[in-house]
Amino acid sequence: MWPLTFISREDFTTHVKKTITHYGSKLEPVDLLKFNKNIIDPIKIFFDKSVYRLSWEEIIKSEIFRQRDKANNNDIGYFHQHIFKYFKNCEVPANGTQGGWDVIWNIPEGINLPDCGTVHKVYVELKNKHNTMNSASAGKTYIKMQSQILDDDDCACFLVEAIAKRSQNIKWKTSIDGKIWDHKNIRRVSLDVFYDMVTGQKDAFYQLCQVLPEVIEEAVGIGDIEVPNDSVYSELCDIATRENISMNMAMLLLGFSTYQGFKNA
Repeated sequence: MWPLTFISREDFTTHVKKTITHYGSKLEPVDLLKFNKNIIDPIKIFFDKSVYRLSWEEIIKSEIFRQRDKANNNDIGYFHQHIFKYFKNCEVPANGTQGGWDVIWNIPEGINLPDCGTVHKVYVELKNKHNTMNSASAGKTYIKMQSQILDDDDCACFLVEAIAKRSQNIKWKTSIDGKIWDHKNIRRVSLDVFYDMVTGQKDAFYQLCQVLPEVIEEAVGIGDIEVPNDSVYSELCDIATRENISMNMAMLLLGFSTYQGFKNA
């Protein structure tokens, strides 16, 4: 029996499948050329390999995972944002439209927010993690929210954080040009609290997290997505053998092949 009342199993499974498709090229095998596309840092790899007591195969797998993981953050952002199009009264505008907001929540009956009374619309800027904005980005976002409130005095603007420091719904205070700004209609809200507001179910986000692993496994499906067969380690081994050099030197040449002293190594 499907336990979630705010999204159907069919819609949730569809959304999980769409998120997985966004992994796209990250699921393709990594060869040496792709591995070194942005030029790795051999010095860091030497330190990491020794400090963490890893083999060459393990440290290379770790670096490949790091590269994939960095690219996957946007895909998880897609998951957090676009799920709201399945929620009642929520809209996920196309990129660059309707002011560039991530989510717009229309509330016909209105919602009473701490300190600011009742509003009938909430504009959302959604962030994966609480520390992903630098001061310049935070200031720009805050000014955008101020402008929206000037245009519509029956709204609030939320900075919703998927990974916040704590569960919260507070006024967002930020520094712009050395001055601290805050407004009762501009709020900093953790994702669990926003789910609670939108669905009317206090533990909605908790309930979603309980079914997520199972749905991901079902969406991936046995044999539908193959584990990438990365060839970086074997290619480096081949180079070391063919050129009669150590693995250390093979790794160094990935980053420093044109540097003085390395060209004739």
